[in-house]
Amino acid sequence: MLAIVRRRLLVSIPLLFVVSIATFVFQSLVPGDPARTLLGVNATEEQYEALRETMHLDDPLFVQYGRYVAGLFDGDLGRSIFTNEDVGTAIADRLPVTLALMLGAALLATLIGVLLGVLSATRGRVTSRTVDVVSLLGSALPSFWLGLVLMSVFAITLGWFPATGYVPFAEAPGQWLTFLVLPIVALALAGIAAIAKVTRDGMLTALDLDFSRTLRAAGVPERSLVWKHALRNSSLPIATMVGLTCANFVGGTILVESVFALPGLGSLVVDATNKQDIPVVQGVTLVVTALVILINLITDVLYGVLDPKVRVA
Repeated sequence: MLAIVRRRLLVSIPLLFVVSIATFVFQSLVPGDPARTLLGVNATEEQYEALRETMHLDDPLFVQYGRYVAGLFDGDLGRSIFTNEDVGTAIADRLPVTLALMLGAALLATLIGVLLGVLSATRGRVTSRTVDVVSLLGSALPSFWLGLVLMSVFAITLGWFPATGYVPFAEAPGQWLTFLVLPIVALALAGIAAIAKVTRDGMLTALDLDFSRTLRAAGVPERSLVWKHALRNSSLPIATMVGLTCANFVGGTILVESVFALPGLGSLVVDATNKQDIPVVQGVTLVVTALVILINLITDVLYGVLDPKVRVA
């Protein structure tokens, strides 16, 4: 198990550096100028040049990157060009919103996806066809479009939930939950579809194996056979899909947070990208990459728990 963690961490460190370099280069290629955006159209050329010098924008790209990496080793992600807020503080303030959205969507997608998959494998053709339709729609419809539909129906038309905004959990737990329900559902639907399909396929395979026939012949109740033995036999592909789904949620939160105006990392990086606030974009990108790495690490460890062969290898 420790070997799995060590291997993943050894791969993760160079990956973070590659991502930081790619983000730095891509930001330099984006049209526009942060200094010009910050000063506005009425600034003089002298003011513009002075600000560029202050922000070190005229330094060679490798010098700027070296300065940035040196700051990373000191735990400094830099400061926002426009607000002068510490990037680490800005990310820490918004990370709980994104994590709540991701964890809620992961929990909802796993519970409903596994339930639909099991029912589809055991309740006949109609249920199986229903899961097929749900899987097709869930994988084809973008999360931001689903968010707009949910907002239109359940927030604007029916008034059951707020359309946009956010209240911290510490201030009002009940209101906090109501603001997150629609975003969580919008983010989770694609995951529900994927997990349901993998669960159904795994269950159909498990129920057709010799051990299932043996247990039936021994008089094991069908409910116990399905939920205890067959589902356990299908746990590896389900765990894999749950891990992939959670990794996809990291990117999906950007669109969903923008639709519902949630103050998370997604809305932060979208606003920073529009303003060419390079330190914020770089900081959020590194944190998002670290989240994906962490999810993959947890998936690998879970694999080792579920399959002793992986743990030994």
